[in-house]
Amino acid sequence: MRGALHAARSGRARSDWLRHICNNPGLYAMLVPGILYFVLFRYAPLLGSVIAFQDYNIFSGMTGSEWVGFKWFERMFDYPNFKRLLVNTLVISFYQLIFAFPAPIVLACMLNELRRSRVKRWIQTILYMPHFLSWTIIFALVYALFSSESGLVNHYIAALGGDRISFLQDPGYFRPIVVSSGMWKEMGWGTIIFLAALAGINPSLYEAATVDGAGRWKQFLHVTVPGLIPATMILLLLKIGHILDIGFEQIYVFLTPATYSVGDVIDTYAYRAGLLNGQYSFSTAIGLFKSIVGFLMLVLANRLSKSTTGEGLY
Repeated sequence: MRGALHAARSGRARSDWLRHICNNPGLYAMLVPGILYFVLFRYAPLLGSVIAFQDYNIFSGMTGSEWVGFKWFERMFDYPNFKRLLVNTLVISFYQLIFAFPAPIVLACMLNELRRSRVKRWIQTILYMPHFLSWTIIFALVYALFSSESGLVNHYIAALGGDRISFLQDPGYFRPIVVSSGMWKEMGWGTIIFLAALAGINPSLYEAATVDGAGRWKQFLHVTVPGLIPATMILLLLKIGHILDIGFEQIYVFLTPATYSVGDVIDTYAYRAGLLNGQYSFSTAIGLFKSIVGFLMLVLANRLSKSTTGEGLY
């Protein structure tokens, strides 16, 4: 009896779903490109992760390559400088989380307070522009500022009677320069989501707060901040899920032999040891390790967020 009832409900739900598709073909047609994108470029490549457990040969393919188990993972953990790579990756990621992540939120709140729409649009356009510059151009701009020979900063230091500083060769300046340059590049672009979240806050909440005697600061604390929490928590969880992905291009263009002790990260090591030497299985094992760590961090952070704020990805 219970099985028949369940089958009847399933059949009714299936017919309702098919009827909804027939009545709204255009809406479902719009989903096809997105579904194809994720299937072809997100899910299908996951099948290639099996080469992390093989001694992959491009001529033999995945089906003909020898299975070696956890050999490449053991090699990664046995690497003498693996601890340094992991620490550098986590420290730079932590700096990005502390300094770069809140920057778009603060900037979006400041832009939201502007009342002249024309000025606001101009400022937004100027702030968006660095996002479209490549990291090679960003490094050229940083070099023009901080080069020990011709940099603008060192020019003023020398003019004031000080000694020139090798900012780009000094390990002590590597992380601040990398994090601050990334913040400048992406801060304006990151405000788009938070400005949309601010636009979604019901204006009647501000009106009610004004009637109750709340000033601009109290309106910000009791209306704006709660309205930003859902978007902030979702983006924070996604950022935590990519804790070991700090941006290969950014690190690579700034990295020099003098700054390897503080700037060599897992991605740059995978590039040197895996891709330059043609060890595709080894580089895949490193990427799979990063994905597993990111997934576990995401699950843990999501549970913590759900228990504290009630917001989460699922």
